[in-house]
Amino acid sequence: MIRFIAIRHSIFAQIVLWAIFTAAEITFGLWLLTDTTIQRTNRLAMERAVDVDLAGMVDIYASGGVKELTKRINDRLVLQSRDGNPAHYLIADARGERIAGDIKRWPGLRAKLSETAEIRLDGKRLAFARATQLGPNLRLLVAHEHRDLEVLLRQVALAFLTGGILAVLAVAAGGWIAANRLAGRIGRINAAFRQPDDAALAQLERGSAGHDEIDELTSHSANALMRLKQLAAAHRQTTDHVAHEMRTPLMHLDNRLVRALATAPEAGTAASIADARTEIRGIIRMLESLLDIAASEARRGDRHGLAPVDLSALAARLGELYADSAEESGHTFKLDIEPGVKIEGEEMPLTRLITNLLDNAFKFVPAGGTVYLGLRKGPMLIVSDDGCGVPEDQQENIFEKFNRGGRSAATEGAGLGLALCRAIAERHHLEINLVPSDKGACFTVTPETKRRISAE
Repeated sequence: MIRFIAIRHSIFAQIVLWAIFTAAEITFGLWLLTDTTIQRTNRLAMERAVDVDLAGMVDIYASGGVKELTKRINDRLVLQSRDGNPAHYLIADARGERIAGDIKRWPGLRAKLSETAEIRLDGKRLAFARATQLGPNLRLLVAHEHRDLEVLLRQVALAFLTGGILAVLAVAAGGWIAANRLAGRIGRINAAFRQPDDAALAQLERGSAGHDEIDELTSHSANALMRLKQLAAAHRQTTDHVAHEMRTPLMHLDNRLVRALATAPEAGTAASIADARTEIRGIIRMLESLLDIAASEARRGDRHGLAPVDLSALAARLGELYADSAEESGHTFKLDIEPGVKIEGEEMPLTRLITNLLDNAFKFVPAGGTVYLGLRKGPMLIVSDDGCGVPEDQQENIFEKFNRGGRSAATEGAGLGLALCRAIAERHHLEINLVPSDKGACFTVTPETKRRISAE
């Protein structure tokens, strides 16, 4: 099924099918033109032969009368070859009754007008005939069969059928070989865009040694991807440098505040210093989250660094940790993990994804509430709670940066947790959604919709 869809949507397969159809159509058109030309030429030749034969019969009648004409017709019928286009004759009276000849009945041609027509002999054989009036009570019909024409048309049709089949097969084979080569060259470009690692870029450079349009496209694609990779590396280096330069003075400031607290200041001053330290740690966490989001978004679609991860074991370990915390906080924590669920990914970001969703759930569920963590093959990760839920007007923007969901007026944090979850999910070709639930909020992480459709 996947192969059929790929062929149906391949431009090269469509070109091959179009070439096959065109070759078949041209072959049919040439056969039709040849058949028509042969029939028209044969009709003209047949008309001339019948006219010459009829003129000879009229001369014989004019010189020898009916007896001589009858004798000559009988002689011709006896001596003529049966393998070619045999001639047939009929001498009839005014009522169409046969006087001589091998044609049994008058076909209805008007002799006075010297009318011509295609007639059937014995209801089967086709012949071209012309009638003429010899006298007031006498008329003559001369007809020649089309045996050679029928044989020729069958041979021509067979030749065109055989040649057409061979031509279509040759076009299909040649087109398919050429299409596969082109598809392979374009496939390398698409593979490089899907996973622009060093191996894919090196493959592109090796595949652009020619001088046609696809080689030019390959070369431009390799250069563009290399520039993008360099820009992304420079961007990451710059952001890491800026983050380091920002984190260092913040940490120094936090250390100074710690030393200030060590001097045992007044209660009001100590509270202000503690609040300042909390703000500093919040800024550092926000900075780290922004850097994590940027890193995940920059590596979206890049499969470099991915390795098999046992998602079931990872979720079970995290579930055990949160089960202990749930007992202390007075929450009910339900765990439903299906074993053997694995995924290509990075363990640390996936851990961050699950913990962010669980942290959100516990944050917005009061004591006595329930949090659920489930995992199914697919994979399908489910984190739900029976808390206050997400307001309807906030659901569309819940995964945007700095959006706190609006589930509580006292919501803390910078609103980057779900944005980071989405970035990590997309890095792993997954998608995260807030799905409708009877109570509270329910988040699911599943394979990307486009990938599921293509796999079907």
